[in-house]
Amino acid sequence: MSLLDKIRQHKAHITVIGLGYVGLPLLVEVAKAGFQVTGYDKNYSRVLDVQRGNSYIRDVSSAELTQLVRSGFVTATAEPDCIAQSDVVIICVPTPLNKSRSPDNGYIVAAAEDIIPRMHPQMLLILESTTFPGFTREVLLPRLQDSGFKAGEDFYLAFSPERVDPGNQRFQTRNTPKVVGGITGNCLEMVRALYSEVMEKLVPVSSTDAAEMVKLLENTFRAVNIGLVNEVAIMCQKLALDTWEVIDAAATKPFGFMPFYPGPGLGGHCIPVDPLYLSWKLRTLKYEARFIDLADQINTGMPEVVVSRLQDALNDKMLAVRASRILVIGIAYKRDIDDIRESPALDVIELLQQKGANVRYHDPYVPILALAGHSYASVPLTNLTDYDAVVVLTDHSCIDYKQVVADSVLVLDTRNATRGLQLYSKAKIYRL
Repeated sequence: MSLLDKIRQHKAHITVIGLGYVGLPLLVEVAKAGFQVTGYDKNYSRVLDVQRGNSYIRDVSSAELTQLVRSGFVTATAEPDCIAQSDVVIICVPTPLNKSRSPDNGYIVAAAEDIIPRMHPQMLLILESTTFPGFTREVLLPRLQDSGFKAGEDFYLAFSPERVDPGNQRFQTRNTPKVVGGITGNCLEMVRALYSEVMEKLVPVSSTDAAEMVKLLENTFRAVNIGLVNEVAIMCQKLALDTWEVIDAAATKPFGFMPFYPGPGLGGHCIPVDPLYLSWKLRTLKYEARFIDLADQINTGMPEVVVSRLQDALNDKMLAVRASRILVIGIAYKRDIDDIRESPALDVIELLQQKGANVRYHDPYVPILALAGHSYASVPLTNLTDYDAVVVLTDHSCIDYKQVVADSVLVLDTRNATRGLQLYSKAKIYRL
């Protein structure tokens, strides 16, 4: 039976490499579409959790995962031999930056090294991990073809960028349009065949390079516009203007304006990282991606802006940062999730500690925090008058901000969570 027939009849066995924020939701959706799926991850604790039906990602229901495991559609392993029995292998491993802020594709290369000795004819390989334009064709393809197989004839190679938005209740894996690009036309046909069985809408593009660029454009657009509005916030503070009032008024224009909002910096695995993949690639072509680099400078500098703003607020009360008692509200990188990857709140906390502040935090989604070799526990939102300042870094919707401002002596709000609440508080409210 051909691979295409196996896919159409849901008889293709699929392996997902990497069971993180991308891999686990994808594994579940593929299994729900009626395919048998094996999750492969070198993190044995993740494997055990999947085997037991315990979801460690908020967007995946443990009840749903348990049912898929019990019905035989989902298995998990820490051993790569499952690849040899698979018709489709989907790579969903991390792609961080190294210490020099250049792309680190080591996890993809390691996945390829697991795949190569276990390749067989008519295998479909899909890379979902974000990388620079040209990686699939220039780096991954030659490694795979060294096995003696030819792409488009003996095996199929495609790139399909993940577009996960953790915590988004409206758009999740299945109903987010799926961009797909193949090394050859046959490769594109095969990846379209698979994902048409799983996703609601496909967006085919002409090449893997184009598909890689799509993902980087999406997140560069976000990063650059957030960098712009973060600088607007700095300018408004110097002009003694309310940033949020200005943005809200501008947003009433029915054309030509899309509102973005400032914050303490960029967080998450994608938006702070992905544009730098593109910037790095362009430097190899002797081109400077100036918008990207400038936005990165502004966004990575926002934690220092927050600390400086807090320092000014404390000075108004004749207090220094040193020895001040500071409560940080929210350390996840965005509202209503438990993900702290690249969270600017961590930088703010470290900067405050370096200045001698006594920092505590409250986050209902992150009960325990390991930071700089120390472990911290979320404290309750009580006795707020014991703190010299409360700093809102993540505006979780479950928090009663009216009560926060009523019980605090000073609030620095970086998310506009306290909008319209000054009347309820004797505290001075400062905003970014």
